[in-house]
Amino acid sequence: MKKSLIAAAMSVAALSASAAERAIEAEVVVAAPVEAVWQAWTTSEGIKTFFAPDAKVELAVDGPFQIYINPYAPPGLKGADDMRILAFQENRMLTFTWNAPPHLAQARRQRTVVILRFEPDGAATRVRLHHVGWGDGGEWDKTHDYFSRAWPQVLASLKKRFASGPVDWTEWLERMKKAS
Repeated sequence: MKKSLIAAAMSVAALSASAAERAIEAEVVVAAPVEAVWQAWTTSEGIKTFFAPDAKVELAVDGPFQIYINPYAPPGLKGADDMRILAFQENRMLTFTWNAPPHLAQARRQRTVVILRFEPDGAATRVRLHHVGWGDGGEWDKTHDYFSRAWPQVLASLKKRFASGPVDWTEWLERMKKAS
């Protein structure tokens, strides 16, 4: 009897650990010094150079980390609305809350956590992204799949920003304006 209880408890622990251990990992080496890459991630103006056409970022614990993929959408549906900075170490680490895209409304009501690490790599900067806090099943799986594809694209855009200049959001904004 005791062995079967232990086996059952271990099975439950293994099942609950699967979501806790699920993470998205991505990294990129950017041809720019750490301070410049840090500024790109931690200021509203910096975010607009590679991530989204509008943002509200205030580098402070509990400060806003709002990324507006569609600035014309209604409040709450612009992108990463109402996200917050959880912690940071200047030029080394940035941690913030994150949500699902608007089309995954059930998962969007909850938050996950993104941790970025910035490391000198010669004259360049290595950025490591770690995204955790996933549930299991349904929209959680769809959200995880979505960001498994999206984060590498965001990091590629960051790299491109420093290789060939900031993103020109003109066409994107025209499409978003028509869609809203």
